[in-house]
Amino acid sequence: PRMLALPDPDLDNGPRTDKSATVRMCAVSREQRPIAELIRFVVSPAGEVVPDVKRKLPGRGLWVSASRETVAEAVRRHHFSRGFKRDVRVAPALAADTEKLLVQSAVEALAMAAKAGQVVSGFAKVEGALTARSARAASRTSIQALIHAADGASDGIRKLDALARQNAGQSVGNGVETAEFPIITALTSAELDLALGRSNVIHAALLAGPASKTFLSRSQILVRYRMADADKTAGTGAR
Repeated sequence: PRMLALPDPDLDNGPRTDKSATVRMCAVSREQRPIAELIRFVVSPAGEVVPDVKRKLPGRGLWVSASRETVAEAVRRHHFSRGFKRDVRVAPALAADTEKLLVQSAVEALAMAAKAGQVVSGFAKVEGALTARSARAASRTSIQALIHAADGASDGIRKLDALARQNAGQSVGNGVETAEFPIITALTSAELDLALGRSNVIHAALLAGPASKTFLSRSQILVRYRMADADKTAGTGAR
């Protein structure tokens, strides 16, 4: 008779199984958490632990809280070898490498949103969208988020934040603070340039659409990763 494999609490059965699962156990804290607050890791054919930030890589996956400190702890305390129950190679810089992949993933998502016509950029266009005075204003397409370069000048940021406050009718600040009108400062000007295919991008507005939702979720996990689990976080990831 065929033996039934006992479920392993540490590992999933692959990226395309258990699609309905909404929680996983962090291999470090041993706490059950929503998968939106975790990062999946797999072992490559060469035996190296790699981050699966899009949750699509083949093989069984180990989940770790989306926190740079927690991933660094997993490396230091050999949680990956224990979790995968085999000898694996773990890069000492895995925590930093994971952050780079999260940035790349957010940049790619913003580029897709721009191609879908769900982003306006430049101070004047963003201001116009916020005040609903231009042909491309929010009368037809609502603004989902305001984006500032992490290294942008404070003056322009303050002016647009004030307009956003009037438009949203609620308190806003740096980072992703509210579900209705988040303000995202997780990417640098160079990273915004890369995403939007132009130079010196400091301000942008994200308009409603499926691609913009993907960018929002990816930028939020990047912010969480940099800031551990603070309730209110600054998008630059600086402590």
